[in-house]
Amino acid sequence: MTSVDRGVPSKSPAAVRPAGHTVLRAGRGSSFLVHRRALVVAVVLAALLAAAVVTSLCVGESFVPPAEVVRVLFGLPSPDGLVVGTLRLPRLVTGLLVGVAFGLSGALIQTMARNPLASPDVIGVTHGAGAATVAAMTFGLSSYAVLPYVSVVGGLLAALLVYLLAWRGGLTASRFVLVGIGISVALGSLTRLLVTKGDYLIAQQAKTWLTGSLNGRGYDQAAPLATALLLLLPFLLWAARAQRSAAFDEDTATALGIRLGRVRFGLSVLGVVLASVATGAAGPVDFVALLAPQIARRLTRTPHVPLVCSALTGALIVVVADLLARRLLSPLELPVGVFTALVGAPYLMWLIVRTRSSRSGGTA
Repeated sequence: MTSVDRGVPSKSPAAVRPAGHTVLRAGRGSSFLVHRRALVVAVVLAALLAAAVVTSLCVGESFVPPAEVVRVLFGLPSPDGLVVGTLRLPRLVTGLLVGVAFGLSGALIQTMARNPLASPDVIGVTHGAGAATVAAMTFGLSSYAVLPYVSVVGGLLAALLVYLLAWRGGLTASRFVLVGIGISVALGSLTRLLVTKGDYLIAQQAKTWLTGSLNGRGYDQAAPLATALLLLLPFLLWAARAQRSAAFDEDTATALGIRLGRVRFGLSVLGVVLASVATGAAGPVDFVALLAPQIARRLTRTPHVPLVCSALTGALIVVVADLLARRLLSPLELPVGVFTALVGAPYLMWLIVRTRSSRSGGTA
C-alpha cells in the first residue's frame, strides 16, 4: 500500500484521485496524494517564514543588512557573524522549533477531538507541563537539560487526568473540552501557589517562564526539542495518514474495520508529547496551538487539519510575535506569549460564540 489514502492502489492512483488532489511520486512504486491548494499554501507560508526569519535576524539593537544575514546563514565569513550567528540565531531556532511543535500539537489534538476549541493550552496539557516545571524549579531543579522531560511528564499526567474525568462510557468532544478547561484552571491555581512558595529569584524566573518567553533561549533548549521532533517524525508520517480515519464517526469506522479508539489515542499522545516538549523549551506560549491549525485549515480549505501547513503557520506566528515582542516597545522586551495571547484570546472568544451560534441555528 503505497498511496496516502488507505486502499488506493499505487498502479492507478489517477482512477480514484479525489478532486483537487495531485499525485506525487517518491521513487519506484511509491506515490502520494497531495491536495493542490494545500501545496500552494505551504509554499507561500514557507516563503513568508523565510522572510520573517531574515527580518528577525536583521532587526535588533543594531541593524544588520539582509545580505550579511544570508552570508552568516550559509556559513560565509561576515563582520556581523557574532551578532547574527551567536546572539540572534540560537533564539530564533528555538522559536522556530517551538512554533512547529505547537502547530503540530494543536492540529493533532483538534483532529482527535474533532473540535476547534481543543488545543493543548485550552484542555490543560500546557498547564500540566507548566505546573510540573514550576514545581521542579521550586524544589531546586532548574537545569534546562532536564526541564523539557519534566514538562513531558506533567503534560502526559494532565492529559491522562482529563481523559479519565471526561470518560463516561465514551468520549464526547464537548465533555472533553469542558473537563480540560476545568483542569486548566485548577492547574493554573496550583502553579501560582508553587510560585509563592519559592524564593524570590526562583519566583521571578518561573513568572517569566510562565508567560512564554524566548529571552535567553538558545541551543541548549532547542536541542531536546529538535531531537524530539526527529524521533517523532515516523509517527507524524503515520498521523498524516491516520487523521483521515479519525474524522469518521463510530459507525463508519466500524464498517471500514478501523479501530477508531486506537487512532485517536495515538494522535492525542503524539500531540501531548509535542506540546509538553515545546512548553519545556519556551514556557506555555499560549494560543499558538489553537490559532495555527485553524488558520491553516481556512487557508487550505481541506476537510482535515493539514499538518505541514499547521507547523509552518505555528512557526510563523512565533517568529513574528517574538520580533514584535523585542522591538515594539524597545528597549523594553516583552515575552512572546504576551503577543500570542493578545491575538489568541479574542479569537478564542469569537470561536466560542460562533460555535454556540451555529449549534443554536442547527437546533432551531
